[in-house]
Amino acid sequence: MPYILNIETSTKNCSVALAKDGEAVVCKEIAEMGYSHAEKLHVFIEEILSEANLQFSDLNAIAVSQGPGSYTGLRIGVSAAKGLCYALDIPLIAVDTLEVLASQISIEEGLIIPMIDARRMEVYSAIFDKNYQKIRDTKAEILTQESFSELNQMIYFVGDSSQKAKTIIQKENFIFAENVIYPSANQMTKKKATLYLQKSF
Repeated sequence: MPYILNIETSTKNCSVALAKDGEAVVCKEIAEMGYSHAEKLHVFIEEILSEANLQFSDLNAIAVSQGPGSYTGLRIGVSAAKGLCYALDIPLIAVDTLEVLASQISIEEGLIIPMIDARRMEVYSAIFDKNYQKIRDTKAEILTQESFSELNQMIYFVGDSSQKAKTIIQKENFIFAENVIYPSANQMTKKKATLYLQKSF
């Protein structure tokens, strides 16, 4: 199975993970009040390879979060990923940021709605089922008291907009996972191994 370097920079969390056989071997991440991606990303990459006793030439692919999210953060992450892929002549795998965020919670029934803050009362969101299959495409939407009111299943909200949403949308079937705030490169590993084997580059 391949070594895949996973890069997630779509939010305040600058996150890098090395995966082998679909499992994270090493992960480094930091979520600060401001964005530190430009300073931290390449340092994390070098530290991870050093800790794993690997060279850049040992990597088989790079996986990067493609958004939605912070334009600046995404630009830094995608630029780094593309640069490494071109230099090493290895494939690039893109992953939906909201899928990465949704996969940080496990449920038996209901739906998962990951939300990324887009300032004021706007969020980027999508809807996933319990198997992390997207059942509503990503939207940039303004939260109102009527948002998601048509959904009667148990709804689990995750992401850095959960607390903001909690002040506006409240129903008995709405659950806000306060401990799941940012997407992480750790959650990219298994999905990306599958995409690598399928040559979905």
